[in-house]
Amino acid sequence: MSRTPNQAAGSSDKSVLSSSSLDTEVGKLAVDLGLVTRDEVDFCREQQKQASDPNARSLSDLLVEHNFLTVNQAKRVRQVVIDGKSGRKIPGYELIKEIGKGAMAKVYLARQISLNRLVAVKILPEKSNQNRDFVDRFYKEGQAAAKLSHNNIVQAIDVGASPDGWHYFVMEYVEGKTLYDLMAPRPQGEGKSFSESEALDVGIQMADALAHAHQRGLIHRDVKPKNIILTPQGVAKLTDLGLARLTDDKRAAEMEAGKAYGTPYYISPEQIRGDVDIDFRADIYSLGATLYHLVTGRPPFEGDTPSAVMHLHLKQPLVPADHVNTALSAGVGEIIDVAMAKRREDRYQSTGQMLEDLRLVRNNEAPKFARRAVDLESLARIEETGKTVDLIPSPPVHIESPWKSPQVFMLAWALGVAVFGDIILVILLILLHK
Repeated sequence: MSRTPNQAAGSSDKSVLSSSSLDTEVGKLAVDLGLVTRDEVDFCREQQKQASDPNARSLSDLLVEHNFLTVNQAKRVRQVVIDGKSGRKIPGYELIKEIGKGAMAKVYLARQISLNRLVAVKILPEKSNQNRDFVDRFYKEGQAAAKLSHNNIVQAIDVGASPDGWHYFVMEYVEGKTLYDLMAPRPQGEGKSFSESEALDVGIQMADALAHAHQRGLIHRDVKPKNIILTPQGVAKLTDLGLARLTDDKRAAEMEAGKAYGTPYYISPEQIRGDVDIDFRADIYSLGATLYHLVTGRPPFEGDTPSAVMHLHLKQPLVPADHVNTALSAGVGEIIDVAMAKRREDRYQSTGQMLEDLRLVRNNEAPKFARRAVDLESLARIEETGKTVDLIPSPPVHIESPWKSPQVFMLAWALGVAVFGDIILVILLILLHK
């Protein structure tokens, strides 16, 4: 005898929710998740009303009976509703399921009750609640995100603490995957590889988003594939402002002096050194490193340990992206070279410049700002030996005409006289023999 989803879920449901309330929540969640339509739910609810005992069969039973849901789908939806009601509670939001997990927090898909829309809720784990630095940074992330309003930046909605003591940050829910997840190897083979045009599209959107943040005095400090979500429609969204800092926050800068904040594969040299005066050019470097990974399939520098990778960022010359992937245009290589210059003075001097170059190359034009001043081999020699290379062309050498020399002129005159005399002598001999 097969069990219904109601039986499979157990008889303890009613201790959490009444049958009617549970059915309502199951119907909402199934529609939100795109498993059924609102019309299909309404049809099954009507079937319930017409039954002699409306409580005899749950909504999930009827959805399965009419082939709107599978048994497993119905069981999962019911369990999510029950878990959400019996677990963590965030005022004004219904947690649906966990959709992400990081070193500092978990992210849940949730419904904002007042507006009946899906949102993402980031919650600090219990162990982090006791760490004042983690909590302060968590609230700073929410406040930093609230300063920004851009189509390519995940929008902040709310930040606060629940009556149970959970610290939460509510943000726009973005359907899609991070660039990191898209590129990660899969059981059936390699992950997604980005074409030049696809990478440029992402780069343009991210440069535009960063320009917006930089104009408002905010540095992201952790631009990387894991913090960029790509929707099925190709819209790139920058997320996770956990390390973001205002450029004029001198107190925070002094507290962080000498510490390397960032991700080793994409971190700028000045972040590695823990410089106090980090500015927007750190984000330009990290965006360049992210583009490098997209177009070559590997990070700019790789090592056995994080410290080894960071040492390479500081000292090792960059192998140009268009040398790794020879199918790339020279323009893309130039943009990445300039963005990832080790001295920030040699990088783009505004995010707008990088954005303009990305758009030019996307339109099959040459970049305007990223023009190589020296050839890459000379750059490598300078990095390796510390010696300068004479890049100024030598002036043209003026060769004096030999006929202006008196000695050459007299020698030529003597030879000419001798040759002329020999010719006359030959002619006389011929005449005498006749």
